[in-house]
Amino acid sequence: MFNKNKKAFSLIEILLATVVLVVALGSIVIGFIACFILNESSRNLTIATTHAQYVLEEIKDSAMAREDIKSQINNGNWDWEEETDFTTRGINRLNNETIDTEAEGGGLVNVTVTVYWKNRGRDTNITFYTQMFE
Repeated sequence: MFNKNKKAFSLIEILLATVVLVVALGSIVIGFIACFILNESSRNLTIATTHAQYVLEEIKDSAMAREDIKSQINNGNWDWEEETDFTTRGINRLNNETIDTEAEGGGLVNVTVTVYWKNRGRDTNITFYTQMFE
């Protein structure tokens, strides 16, 4: 008949172990998804920073060859709004990315470069400031 010395798992113990396993695996999956999202955000921020630095270098190179750099910046010579503004320079554009430049002051000009883009549906921006002689 029945051997009372046999040990086995009861249904409740198996269900409890299954619940613990599902919770643990669910936590790991959520952690991986969060890492992917943070990685994408970090990549986009790095790309936007690189684009701002590219614009600042273009302005710096032009400032040495031209006078009245302040009015050229404020006229939008370095504002990138269209896809062609990026592709003609061999640059991949972020989602809805635009770059806005402004300059103010005299003699020592304060230059502002702001990059705007959508990061997972949210409006995001980063701004850089520098000074240069006019």
